[in-house]
Amino acid sequence: MWRVPWTLVARAARGPRRWGYPGKGPCTRQGSGSSVPRSGSTIFALSSGQGRCGIAVIRTSGPASGHALRSLTAPRDLPPARCACLRLLRDPCSGEPLDRALVLWFPGPQSFTAEDCAEFHVHGGPAVVSGVLQALGRVPGLRPAEAGEFTRRAFAHGKLSLTEVEGLADLIHAETEAQRRQALRQLDGELGHLCRGWAETLTKALAHVEAYIDFGEDDNLEEGVLERADSQVQELEVALGTHLRDARRGQRLRSGAHVVVAGPPNAGKSSLVNLLSRKPVSIVSSEPGTTRDVLETPVDLAGFPALLSDTAGLREGIGPVEQEGVRRARKRLEQADLILAVLDASDLASPSSCNFLDMVVSPAGAESPNGNRQRLLLVLNKSDLLPPGDPDPRLDLPPHLLLSCLTGEGLDSLLEALRKELAAVCGDPSTGPPLLTRARHQHHLQCCLDALGHYKQAKDVSLAAEALRVARGHLAHLAGGGGTEEILDIIFQDFCVGK
Repeated sequence: MWRVPWTLVARAARGPRRWGYPGKGPCTRQGSGSSVPRSGSTIFALSSGQGRCGIAVIRTSGPASGHALRSLTAPRDLPPARCACLRLLRDPCSGEPLDRALVLWFPGPQSFTAEDCAEFHVHGGPAVVSGVLQALGRVPGLRPAEAGEFTRRAFAHGKLSLTEVEGLADLIHAETEAQRRQALRQLDGELGHLCRGWAETLTKALAHVEAYIDFGEDDNLEEGVLERADSQVQELEVALGTHLRDARRGQRLRSGAHVVVAGPPNAGKSSLVNLLSRKPVSIVSSEPGTTRDVLETPVDLAGFPALLSDTAGLREGIGPVEQEGVRRARKRLEQADLILAVLDASDLASPSSCNFLDMVVSPAGAESPNGNRQRLLLVLNKSDLLPPGDPDPRLDLPPHLLLSCLTGEGLDSLLEALRKELAAVCGDPSTGPPLLTRARHQHHLQCCLDALGHYKQAKDVSLAAEALRVARGHLAHLAGGGGTEEILDIIFQDFCVGK
């Protein structure tokens, strides 16, 4: 680690500082640097879902929102702020009645976008919605919103950080309980708060290094300034490393864990896939080799998102088409987050069952050199074929679950086991620190950690300070500060037009 006294010549060559005062760096919310798309215009869109419904919500945002609300409800004045009022909506040009609706007025900055906003809660028939949208389009200064533009304006005005925007997008697309919980935590700002805490730690460390640069020759500088910076950086390295090790869990929770159903032919793999997905995904037949390709379907398993793969029965000495299916099945096993190994409980002594136990089940239970092991649940299907009074066919098997896809007996135990395994694979969104749900999060944290490594290796104090600036810059990009327009465009395209 550098400990070279700083010279006046080198101090002058360093040039102006780029980091600002502690607490005012690029990670603050107002420092996003994003401009409002087509600033000054007023936008409108259908905010609720398409199609017939009881109530449809149409919203506006921008300086002409009050004028638009007056135009459609004339001669009535604006309603009290944030109070729902019943109004007759009329076409501003023809005066034709459109609907009797609830209207709300949200003057900025106390609104979702921090701009003046209005909402029209109309009856959800297509003719009513179309009529109101056309009427708004005839109000001067209004234009249809682009996809995600309401949320982008909220971000540009500091109402939401970029991680909260991503949480809102995930909440809109959430299909399982676990996804909903995780998205709510991110929308509440937990990941953003964590990043700001890390940024404050870097700001303090950088302040200590800068103090040494400017006042290192001054006797009034207290002892241990650099040691405190080193300690802060070391603590931050540990925290970042912990989150990066868990990075895949959050991404699995967002996009779904890969669960592969494997086993010898006629073990009941397709029946299990159909049972778990609650629909006929795979063809079920007593003929061996019916499934020859990998069939995938997204499912909700015990509240967790999963991509369920039905694979060809693993066996040797078969035709070229089925052999290709077996090859693909083995490749899917290598990529699986969790394997559901299925055997016929009434046929455990067969060569195909024994070979599957030796080639798939036993290796999955062994730890790899890095200390990890592939997660596997052994399921003994067709328990309804076992003799009465002899529920456990073999005592020398690894831990397993008995199931009958025909009667459904044992399904609750299987779902509970799946919940525990998927909680370990995806993380529990209800407890622990916030998860990294996107590759962008992982990239910036890894770059921040790399910059801290450069700080420790720096031979010169100026290079060490620059490494801290780079590290803090990546935390700023993660939270949304200084993000490029291209990245922001991709994020906001995930939203529907009215959001």
